[in-house]
Amino acid sequence: MSSPDQRPFRFGVVGESIRTVDELTTTARRAEEFGYATLTLRDHFVAEPFGDQLAPLVALAAAAGATRTLGLGTLVLSNDFRHPVMLAKEAATLDHVSGGRFELGVGAGWLRDEYERAGMPFDGAAVRVDRLEESLTILRSLLGGEKTSFTGEHYHVRDLTVFPAPARPTPLLVGAGSRRMLGIAGRYADTVGILPRALPNGTISDEMTERMPDTIARKVEWVREAAAGRDVELSMLVSPVFGSDPRATAARQALLRGWGTSATDLVLGMPSQFVGPAEHMAEQMVARRERFGFSYYLVNDAAMEEFAPVVDLLAGR
Repeated sequence: MSSPDQRPFRFGVVGESIRTVDELTTTARRAEEFGYATLTLRDHFVAEPFGDQLAPLVALAAAAGATRTLGLGTLVLSNDFRHPVMLAKEAATLDHVSGGRFELGVGAGWLRDEYERAGMPFDGAAVRVDRLEESLTILRSLLGGEKTSFTGEHYHVRDLTVFPAPARPTPLLVGAGSRRMLGIAGRYADTVGILPRALPNGTISDEMTERMPDTIARKVEWVREAAAGRDVELSMLVSPVFGSDPRATAARQALLRGWGTSATDLVLGMPSQFVGPAEHMAEQMVARRERFGFSYYLVNDAAMEEFAPVVDLLAGR
C-alpha cells in the first residue's frame, strides 16, 4: 500500500435523493462541473433508510450518456441480489458504454428488512460474507479479462470469459466494517470503504466508538495487513457540517446526536466528521490522510454544492 501522502485526493457524490431521470442527469452534470471524481448510487429496493432509489446499473448507464469525464460507481451493490457472472457482464458492459469510467462497489448485504420483504433468506453474516468472498474471486478474474473457472460452496463457474472484454481491470470497491470484512476487502478491493459494523439483527452500528480515531486506525491496520503491500485506496462517506466556528459547529452536532456538549472534542476528532468552513475541512482532510491514509471522500448529493469549495481546494492534490 502506498504511503498515505502519496495518493491524491478525489471526491464522490452519493446520489441518494435522485428519483427521476432529470434529477439523475442534472446531478451528474453538476458533479462533473464541480470537479467531483464520481457519482455513485446505492442498491436498495425498499425506501428505508435512504429513500426510494433507481436501479443503479441502469441509471448509471444514463448518467454516462449525460457526462464526459465523471466516474460512475455503486456504493454498494448487495452481492446476494445478483449472480457474480451476470454482474460481471453488466459491469463490463457499463464500463464499455461509459468509456472506461465505471467502478464496481460490492458488499455482503446487511438490511434484514429488505431481504425479508423481498422473500429472500437473510442468512447469517458468516454465510453472506463467505458468498461475497467467492463472488469477489470470480469478479476479479472475469473483470480482469481472464478465462475463469471456479468451484466453491456457493458458486460454480467453468471456462467463462466476459463480453465485452474489459479494456482494463474494472476497479473494485468493497465496503466493510468488521475485521473479517476488512480483511477480505484488503485482499480483493482496489478501494476499501471503511464503515461502521453491520450488526446481526440487520442494522448498522451507531455506537460512538465506531467513529473514534482509535477504532478507525485499527480498521485501517486490518486492511493494510490483508493487502500485504498491494496499493489500496481508503475511502469514507462523510457528512460535512459548515459553520464559521469549528468548535461551535461541533458542539451543535454533539447536541443533535444526543451526546451533549461535553462530546465537542470527540466530534472534532472523529475521522468521519468534518465541521467548520471549507478551509478548515481541507486542513482536517490533509491531516487525516497523513494519519490514516484516507484520500477518497464521498458526500450525499444534498451536500454536493456546499462541499464543492473543499473539492476545489484538494482534488488531485
